[in-house]
Amino acid sequence: MLDVRRLRLLRELAHRGTIAAVADALSFSPSAVSQQLSILEREAGVALLERSGRRVELTQSGRDLVVHAESVLEVLERAAADLAGARDGLAGPLRIGTFPSAARMLAAGLAVLARDHPRLEPMVDQIDPAEVAGALRGSELDVALVHDYDFVPPEPTPGLDGEPLLEECLHLAAPSDWRGADADDAIARWRDAPWITAPPGMLCHRMAVRACQSAGFAPRIRHHIDDFAAVLGFVAMEQGVAIVPQLAAVDPPPGVALTELPMHRRTRISYRRGADRHPAVSAFMRAMRSVVS
Repeated sequence: MLDVRRLRLLRELAHRGTIAAVADALSFSPSAVSQQLSILEREAGVALLERSGRRVELTQSGRDLVVHAESVLEVLERAAADLAGARDGLAGPLRIGTFPSAARMLAAGLAVLARDHPRLEPMVDQIDPAEVAGALRGSELDVALVHDYDFVPPEPTPGLDGEPLLEECLHLAAPSDWRGADADDAIARWRDAPWITAPPGMLCHRMAVRACQSAGFAPRIRHHIDDFAAVLGFVAMEQGVAIVPQLAAVDPPPGVALTELPMHRRTRISYRRGADRHPAVSAFMRAMRSVVS
């Protein structure tokens, strides 16, 4: 009989790539992870891993078993959801991941959640959308708000599901006193200006760079800032131009001119596959839909 806990470790190795990353994410030692995977291989009766020096890769049998592991873990998630639904009322922690510019929207949703389910204890962690999949699969989070952009579409995330929550337009933020070069495109006119983007590796950074590339130029980035409120403050101080979503552009500081762009950001609610039936996750989704409708 295959052990579910060891199947979870194999699944995490498939997604995270190294035994060290699996150990770090799940609070094991690397030797413990290796030992458990070796036991899983004996249980399976076939080689699941190929070891070359310090590198470990999954065999075809290992990759096939990961597919089955995803199905098993989904069934277990649905079973846990059904058991939770049989309890009397919602209570206890609900671990929620979010990105900074969704904070105001999330606060409104939590107010609805507190009104309808006062014994539920939401616990919010700020997390970059790129890290959400691992946190959900590792049960560090129960549900999360994530986003994607026209130029940065979502990547497939095995083991996770989600549903759309909000679509918002993006804006070009520039100092009110600056004049860009004549151009029909609202982004292209700022090809010679300094730019403010999120740090490299973040979705917002890739979105800004690709938007500029689509307008025919590579942005000259002066500042890397992971906070849209701070970004708008820098724009007001004439430190550069930036692309910001509608949620972050509700109350811009004086000296900032906003131009709506023909591109969008989409926010989704993400959760482990099968967890949508969990009453706490369902209650959170209803609360969030109520504040954006």
